[in-house]
Amino acid sequence: MTTASLETGVGLMLRGWREQRRISQLELALRAGSSARHISFIETGRSRPSEEMVLRLAEHLDVPVRERNALLLAAGYAPHYAQTPLDDPSMSALREGMERLLRAYDPYPALVVDATYTVVAANRGMGMLLDGVAPHLLAPPVNAMRLTLHPEGLAPRIRNLPEWRGHLLEQMERQIALLRSDTLRELYEEVAAHLVPPAHSRPADAQQPGDAAPRPGDAAAHPTFPFALPLRIEHAGTVLSFVSTIATFNTPMDVTVSELAIETFLPADPETAKYLQSFMP
Repeated sequence: MTTASLETGVGLMLRGWREQRRISQLELALRAGSSARHISFIETGRSRPSEEMVLRLAEHLDVPVRERNALLLAAGYAPHYAQTPLDDPSMSALREGMERLLRAYDPYPALVVDATYTVVAANRGMGMLLDGVAPHLLAPPVNAMRLTLHPEGLAPRIRNLPEWRGHLLEQMERQIALLRSDTLRELYEEVAAHLVPPAHSRPADAQQPGDAAPRPGDAAAHPTFPFALPLRIEHAGTVLSFVSTIATFNTPMDVTVSELAIETFLPADPETAKYLQSFMP
């Protein structure tokens, strides 16, 4: 590999990740057990990093698994991480484990998504919240962001839509910066274009002339949640409140597994828990 190709290949890519992480060459060198001079030579193409060095730098720069393969290819090495389809027989234990986890979480909503928020699996509790969603949004492949923010999706029933929409868009922005995905960027631009309806633009607890009295579960009749932003969504005339958690796999060695995320929705109040337990005994 020539110096010119290194300057436009792995060296430039590593420098981009280092600058994105706001780490100096010296700090990266100390973390990786190298020298600032060697890091500089790699970034400028004066030195070709070994395969082990590429992986070590990628680890300390927290580069996503998919992009670590891209770094290796740019340096002239074979990809280190496999990308196994989730329906491959070798993934059966993983699939069964996720399905058991989702079933165990019923009646509370839970789902599994990939890096572009395509829904891989979901439980009955999640399905319950989808009542009234337009059929075209439920046609495979179902996308969680599109499902949530589309005007024919969950958005009209989300009582704190401005706040929840802002949370989701910020989450996507972080993912775009981390993964540098054109597909994710296009999805972001699509869902961000859905404006908040006027009825959702004012605070949920701001009463206007002619408004109905707040129902149980409305913000005016409900305490705030200082520990986390809740998702407040209406179902069959009842406002349910959830706080969400996201889990990923530790030290994934496969691109597919590295991009899976399990999102669970925990009842934020006793009323929501009681409602779900009675609705789905």
